[in-house]
Amino acid sequence: MIVSVSLAVTVSTFLAPWRVTTGLMLGGGLSLLNYHWLRTSVAAIFNVSGTTRPRVRLSSYILRYFVVAAVAFAAYQLRLVSLGAMFAGLSAFVPALFVEAFRHFYFAIIRREESF
Repeated sequence: MIVSVSLAVTVSTFLAPWRVTTGLMLGGGLSLLNYHWLRTSVAAIFNVSGTTRPRVRLSSYILRYFVVAAVAFAAYQLRLVSLGAMFAGLSAFVPALFVEAFRHFYFAIIRREESF
């Protein structure tokens, strides 16, 4: 995700208006923050022993969405970002997902890993 956001911001710096570049930066940053927050929350849930309750509550999941929405709304209202570019930055996981899928296909088909 970091590589896809960095590449998109670098290309847009030279080819797009400044609002598009800041939208990609903000959306990519929020996407990375959201991913990190989700990963640590899920890791905390699965690292809990069976007798104790997880410390992660529903409010932390909801708070994550409110933080992302509040930052995005504030940046758009201040006319600092392009809305479409911000959504493109928030979708930074999509190119990362395709790269990971192609990597798995390569190892499964070419190197015949995971075969029976």
